[in-house]
Amino acid sequence: MSQSDLKKQAVWQVLAKIPSGSVVTYGQLAVMAGFPGRARWVGRVLSELPADTALPWHRVLNASGHITHPNRARAQALLRAEGVTSVNQRISLASYQWHP
Repeated sequence: MSQSDLKKQAVWQVLAKIPSGSVVTYGQLAVMAGFPGRARWVGRVLSELPADTALPWHRVLNASGHITHPNRARAQALLRAEGVTSVNQRISLASYQWHP
């Protein structure tokens, strides 16, 4: 397995642990996976996930609590189903951010 694949796998492992009803930021996910300062790279890793992935990609937001995934409507619907609400397209990190 390549070094790049191992790094991606570290991100996926942390992503899989985010509990239902909670969210993290790209930067937070980067830090938890061992790659501080690599929030944009984490975004790219998530953008490469297959459409049918079971990983909870929808639980990752930008630092201001906005959904930045191209399929915002789908992400918002999945979060809403988990009890995560938004106001003006923004999710309260104070209310829903996961702090393991």
